[in-house]
Amino acid sequence: MKANRGLTIGRMVELGGVSRASFYRYGGGCVALPNRDMDLRDATQRVALEWPSYGRPRITAELRRQGWVVNPKRVYRWMREDNLLCVRKRKFMVTTDSNHDRRVYPNLAGEMVLTGIDQLWVADITYIRLASEFVYLAVAIDAFSRRVIGWALDVTVEDDLPLAALRMALERRRPAPGLVHHSDRGSQYASGDYTDLLKAHGCQISMSHKASPWENAGCESWMKTLKAEEVYRQEYRDLAEVRTSIAQFIDDVYNQKRLHSALGYRPPVEFEQVVASSRQLEARA
Repeated sequence: MKANRGLTIGRMVELGGVSRASFYRYGGGCVALPNRDMDLRDATQRVALEWPSYGRPRITAELRRQGWVVNPKRVYRWMREDNLLCVRKRKFMVTTDSNHDRRVYPNLAGEMVLTGIDQLWVADITYIRLASEFVYLAVAIDAFSRRVIGWALDVTVEDDLPLAALRMALERRRPAPGLVHHSDRGSQYASGDYTDLLKAHGCQISMSHKASPWENAGCESWMKTLKAEEVYRQEYRDLAEVRTSIAQFIDDVYNQKRLHSALGYRPPVEFEQVVASSRQLEARA
């Protein structure tokens, strides 16, 4: 489409330093998109701003969940034109200390084929930077549904931190004996208190090989999501503030709303509910 003096819209927004959406809304004069297209484009922007690490597939899936009929090519074009392509995720510090004399366990998780929840839990620790100090977050995640089932936050990375996350997970889920718990071989996860608690609940202990973080990819992926979608968007003042914010992100946003491609573009809680309902129907048949 051409505008006055032969300039294309793309060239005009480039010269003016504005997005194409802004041009259509405020500077396009007689040039206008159909209202339906503008509403859809606005919805695309809202999803992209709410979920800055979402790429084209997840944004398309979220729009469809909202009732829009849209194809991924259009979503990608609008994201590119409006500078909404997902942000680059930054690397983060390793918190594993595997130089200890505590017992380590073989990797049991590598060959598992998961068919339901509470078959494999994965656990890890990361750091969060505040204005004047670091705090540490330990999580336990159900590998089948990607749901965070236990977490703990503190100013130290001592053994009690992952223990608190594990106790929360055990209290919430009450798994049957046979669950495999997988972690790196850090000293916190190899501690006697931690392994004794797992054994007391009939859990099998699994650990990654040394210097093999990809063997705990489920947790590594979650940590990157946490940093990109929560931590890097905030400026926490103190431990109380970061604890409140992380709790909201885990319980209200990540578990309840964030879409996962591996779960058919469903959030973890919804995915667990769909699986449970499907199996109840199969049992009645």
